[in-house]
Amino acid sequence: MDWFTAPGPSESADPQHFVVSLLRADDGRTAGAGVMLAARHLLTCAHVVNDALGRDMFAAGLPARGTVMVVVHGANSTRRYAGRVTHWMAPRRLDGQGPVREGRDQEWLGDLAVLRLEVPGSEQVAVPERRRMAEGQSLRAWHATNLRSSFADVRVKTCDDVIGYVDGEPMGMPIGPAYSGGPVWWGAERAVVGIVAAHIMPPADPATGRPYAFSSQDIARRSWCIPWQRVEEELRAAGAGHLIDPLPAAPDDDPAVELLTELIEAALPSPVLRADTGRAVAERFGLAAPRDGSAPTPGEFARLLVGEPRAIAALTEVLRQDPDLVAHLLTVGPLSPTYRFLSPREYRKLHTLLDALPEQLPARLPETVRAALPLAAPLPVDPGSAGVDALWDALECLQGDSRTSADGQDVRVPALLRVVEYVAVLGSSSQRAELRLWNDGVAARLGIPKSALGERRSDAAEWAAAAASPGGPARLLAHVVRADGDRFRLRVWCDEGAGPRQVPSDGGATYSGTEAAGELLRILESLYRDDHEGRRPLVEVLVDRAGLNLPIDEWECFGPDGVVPGVLGAEYPVVVNCPELLRRNERFLPDWRRRWRQLDTGTSLRFDDAAAQPREVYGTLLDRLDAVRVSVDVPPRPRDEIVQVCLAMGVPVVVWDRSGSGGSAAVEHISRVATRRLPEGVRSYRAKSVHGPEQFPGRPVLAWADADRTVPQLQLSEPQETR
Repeated sequence: MDWFTAPGPSESADPQHFVVSLLRADDGRTAGAGVMLAARHLLTCAHVVNDALGRDMFAAGLPARGTVMVVVHGANSTRRYAGRVTHWMAPRRLDGQGPVREGRDQEWLGDLAVLRLEVPGSEQVAVPERRRMAEGQSLRAWHATNLRSSFADVRVKTCDDVIGYVDGEPMGMPIGPAYSGGPVWWGAERAVVGIVAAHIMPPADPATGRPYAFSSQDIARRSWCIPWQRVEEELRAAGAGHLIDPLPAAPDDDPAVELLTELIEAALPSPVLRADTGRAVAERFGLAAPRDGSAPTPGEFARLLVGEPRAIAALTEVLRQDPDLVAHLLTVGPLSPTYRFLSPREYRKLHTLLDALPEQLPARLPETVRAALPLAAPLPVDPGSAGVDALWDALECLQGDSRTSADGQDVRVPALLRVVEYVAVLGSSSQRAELRLWNDGVAARLGIPKSALGERRSDAAEWAAAAASPGGPARLLAHVVRADGDRFRLRVWCDEGAGPRQVPSDGGATYSGTEAAGELLRILESLYRDDHEGRRPLVEVLVDRAGLNLPIDEWECFGPDGVVPGVLGAEYPVVVNCPELLRRNERFLPDWRRRWRQLDTGTSLRFDDAAAQPREVYGTLLDRLDAVRVSVDVPPRPRDEIVQVCLAMGVPVVVWDRSGSGGSAAVEHISRVATRRLPEGVRSYRAKSVHGPEQFPGRPVLAWADADRTVPQLQLSEPQETR
């Protein structure tokens, strides 16, 4: 592929221009540096991305929202781009025994991230030459701010192809914070030989954080870098080898090459026309195309079209004035295994729209995809481990469903477009309109009739209406009040959808936990058996403030045969509700109803500072009126105060661990569950705790106040009575 070439590494009189700045999302200050890997791809350290996104420094999981603002420094100007994480090599310990421990581990593997920059086709970003790191090299690094005075000169002392230790000169600037991720430049060969990873700081007072007085025995100006040879190894293992290896030639056995060659030869017979069209396509990928009057041969053009997955789609955009030719290209394209139907412009626009959606929506993607593609196989990619972008890319490879149109034709709508319709109905009205306009544009280019896409749009609207309907599984409401010691009074209502109806009982009776479990399981068995859809009833426990931490979900009893136990919270979703707090603070009732309406699109908050005061929580909740869910992960005394403030102010969903003292594994695990699925997610965790308490520690509590379903009007003075 000689006429179309990927821009090669470039030399620069000022290597400082190869340093790219990554900005923090919260304050816009520099988090660290990076270096261009390819025309539109940036390499940096994963811990720099974590810092930019406000995550823990060595968080291993792929960022759910991996978009970082990036500043590229040119000779005469600076340009800002949005960068999206495409490949994630999480920091990992050398012994492979778990995540990197900040302050304890001095060396680690991985810790790399590749970001794709949204660079317009007309702009070029310089990519440096690369060489292997070796002992003895004299190198230079720059601070992420890219200030001219911020350079630090170092020399490689040891390098074992995994870690390269470098020592700074006694005079001048040392490597320090915000140098991470930036390139180390070898002036002798005018090439980058690695990136900065960590600096060994001098000893400091643990109380103040200030360095002790310098001793001749202290390490001074020592840092370590990731050698380029390890960068290449990590990138290839992560599936990003194509960004550093030469542009591969199209497979000789690709069935589309011959057909595309004939098509290009017939449609673009003039060399001038082929050259103009070729340059227009190349610009969409950042490929280089000569302007010396030459033109690609039809064969070269065809090999580009199968070598770049989105090239055929880009060509259909360039040739949109010729619908017959576009139709032929769209017929031949799917014959190639590399073909993707979205153009680069459409692909970038889609991810821009997805990034604007509420933070909770990525957690609902698996549910949404299954609803949109009910006949498809299981999810092609797990977004929790591979990332949301990987799921979208996999969806693009799936064939769509087909239906017979009014004129008898078999109209197939790609799976990805159908999923976009289902995602659109979860967003705001403006977001829904933008995603539908995007879908309309792609469908029009692909020749899909509006009526076909309209049917899928109608399906999505019906699904959203059903999901948002106030109906749900049957529920059992149990008002639990402590009587004496470990005895409780119990009032029970059943609600199959028509509202609560009280179950007759002896109002003066008291129950132990075991007896109460037996009584509740007996009633639940009847509700479960009568549910035609086989949904487990929800157990909603009505308590006062003192009862929020009652271990009701742990109550258990054995069945009549004495063989099978019955753990209430493992068999059924058990949530708590404290109507008393809202009734005593009625000014927050409108907030509660509004927050509940935003359950699928609102924000999640986390309080994990043990020093947080109720006044701070109060102010935060007033500032974040879109918060629908709060996780509380602090020791018991501040925890109970924070929980009660959240419930009193109308937060409908609150999660905490009644056994925890902070850093709860249960709260962390449950934080990854979509909000609407929390009752079942907590039940599942409790079931896991029954058979694996060491692997699933903790005693999670879920407060759940559904504004669409009524509860009995309990008298605050006599909690056991109803009216």
